[in-house]
Amino acid sequence: MEMILATKNSTPIIGQIASIMGWIMNAIYKVLDGLFGIQNLGLCIIIFSILIFALMTPLQIKQQKFSKLSAVMQPELQKIQKKYQNKKDQASMQKMQEETSAVYQKYGVSPTGSCVQLAIQMPVLLALWQVIYNIPAYVGSVRDIFTAAVDKIVAVNGYTDLIQTFINDNNMTRVRLVLESEKATSNSIIDFLYALSPSQWKELAAMDQFSGFSGIIDQTASEISKMQNFFGLNIAEQPWNYIKAAFAGGTILLAVLALLIPVLAWATQMLNIKLMPQATQQNDDQNTMANSMKTMNMIMPIMSAVFCFTFPVGLGIYWIASALVRSVQQVIINRYMDKMNLDDLINENMKKMEKKREKAGLPPQKITNQAHQNVKNINKITKGSSGANAEERAKKVEESYQKASNAKPGSITAKANMVRDYNERNKKK
Repeated sequence: MEMILATKNSTPIIGQIASIMGWIMNAIYKVLDGLFGIQNLGLCIIIFSILIFALMTPLQIKQQKFSKLSAVMQPELQKIQKKYQNKKDQASMQKMQEETSAVYQKYGVSPTGSCVQLAIQMPVLLALWQVIYNIPAYVGSVRDIFTAAVDKIVAVNGYTDLIQTFINDNNMTRVRLVLESEKATSNSIIDFLYALSPSQWKELAAMDQFSGFSGIIDQTASEISKMQNFFGLNIAEQPWNYIKAAFAGGTILLAVLALLIPVLAWATQMLNIKLMPQATQQNDDQNTMANSMKTMNMIMPIMSAVFCFTFPVGLGIYWIASALVRSVQQVIINRYMDKMNLDDLINENMKKMEKKREKAGLPPQKITNQAHQNVKNINKITKGSSGANAEERAKKVEESYQKASNAKPGSITAKANMVRDYNERNKKK
């Protein structure tokens, strides 16, 4: 029977996703142990990160397809915004909404297209964090190692006060005892034991109150240390502690390895950001937003590096592994998107939209025709425009027509050209 730990996340959706991820992590551990005799949580974290982000690739592709179309739509959307910039009456606002909707329909996308992908990804990423942060809560193979030691500890009189004093004396800020009738739960004791460093395990075994079963504590410490060892570093230990230990006469090599964790966390996240496609911004508001995003992209990797010094090594490994996986994923997606023809992408979206309309019992072409009719009105030159403005807008429209002159037969762009030719012929009559 699966035991629920007190620190297991109970947030709706995130909690359920974290439980499923815990089963996956546990399966990875068992496969490595059963087939290769490897009991290493650091390696499990890396494989786990690769698997989860690989499964999220379709969502990433969808999000970047939307971004690619969004970059093409921006000039048209900006024209609409400029057209209705100083018009706040209800009729104008309604027309603005209709014309904006028409642009999205023209390209076969939904205004909330990007939000849907993010809404799916966010709970997954938050759940992933929960599993990595508190492995025993979700991975039964790790939790079982502590059972014998926990049974002995909870049988000691006043064990809750003893453990709480130990936590305070060692400044173990990431451990919180959950009480039941003024006594710490067994699950809280497991969380406490998992957070111990090798030196703290020795201190615990040396306590007079636990001397009767110090051998069980030592055996548990040996088993969990073997699982937590990653190139000599304990994944439950903080890099900063290794660095402080080096100044006090400890191993310099371990301090260097520990220092690499925050450095690599920063470097891999910067690499991931560099590989992400950057949207072209064309107005002041969007340039301001782009500058804010650029600043955030610079600050976030630095913040991750700072946090890595005082967070367990295991979390640093997760950040590095996930950033590397996302970088490789991004290179593949970038190549895929570069080869993708824009008209094909629009046609693909329109087919999906038409299928949805067909299921709803609506005419397949109605939305397309309406979209083109509305979008055609966007470029109309208003009566109040100055001559210079009108000439500039007309020039831009003509340039966009020239760029679209080589459109594929049957594509959306080709249909737009037909509408243009028809209008021009009518003007000459």
